[in-house]
Amino acid sequence: MDLYRRALREGHVAASAAKAAPCLLDFGLLHLAVDDLERLQPVAPMVALQRLLRTSDQRIADERRRGQHIADAFASLASLASPAVTDPATSTSTLTVISSKERTSQAIAETMATARTEALTIQPYRPLLTRRPEVHEAAVTRDQAFLDRGGRIRALYQHTVRHSPYTRARYDHLTGDVEARSLDEITERLIIIDRTVAFIPASADRTLALEVRHPALIAYFVNTFDRLWRLATPMHPQAVEQATLNGITPRQHAIAALLVEGHTDADIAERLGMNVRTARVHIAKLAATLGSESRAQLGFLIGRSGILDREG
Repeated sequence: MDLYRRALREGHVAASAAKAAPCLLDFGLLHLAVDDLERLQPVAPMVALQRLLRTSDQRIADERRRGQHIADAFASLASLASPAVTDPATSTSTLTVISSKERTSQAIAETMATARTEALTIQPYRPLLTRRPEVHEAAVTRDQAFLDRGGRIRALYQHTVRHSPYTRARYDHLTGDVEARSLDEITERLIIIDRTVAFIPASADRTLALEVRHPALIAYFVNTFDRLWRLATPMHPQAVEQATLNGITPRQHAIAALLVEGHTDADIAERLGMNVRTARVHIAKLAATLGSESRAQLGFLIGRSGILDREG
């Protein structure tokens, strides 16, 4: 706009000046002078406005024709639907399978765009999951827009991500009514929006998701989230550090509980949100603290130590 104003005042600008604002040429606000190709002359504002409005009107007309075409297509299908499909009491529209990660992200974004009150999320960490920067940025932008509309966000994570760069970067950028807490173990991914729709995985690799709008299921998910939330340790905006008791850290306590249940190193890593190598390092530290020299002895010493008898 500054460059366009200057061109209107002076009658022209150098052609090189448009490199910083190529949209002036794209929108037809400037054009090359016939007698000097090194200069750009402005189009009168009202002429440019009418041209842009005609283009906009054409797009609107195209969308209306497209909408009518879609309506006509579905009108011919309505008579084919059986009563079981159209009856709200028996309709399966409260459960919808989404067939890819991309479509799931799109469905979540579309729901969040109209949400007004609350988003409850459980986000398990997977060490091998690649988080692309553009996906992270899009999620932060989406969530910040929701917070700006007066919504609130509550998120649950595993303890292992309390200090991860990815999680810290997310909460460094979000402002508003947003809180996060952590637990040793959490459920699979769960997103509840405005207590009316939820998204859960429908396959182990998350390539399929289930969109849930059934009131009874939503109530069950919310109740589960609330119970986990009360048990969790705050991590944002005010972090509460987990206490160490008798030289045993909370993470080692969680590992000890899984060890005595007979879980493998890989199982422990998956459930606590860490890679196998990190899990083995913690197991080794736990063994050193208890004076164990073997896996079998470690289980015995854990039981005799009483560390699993304490609340935590």
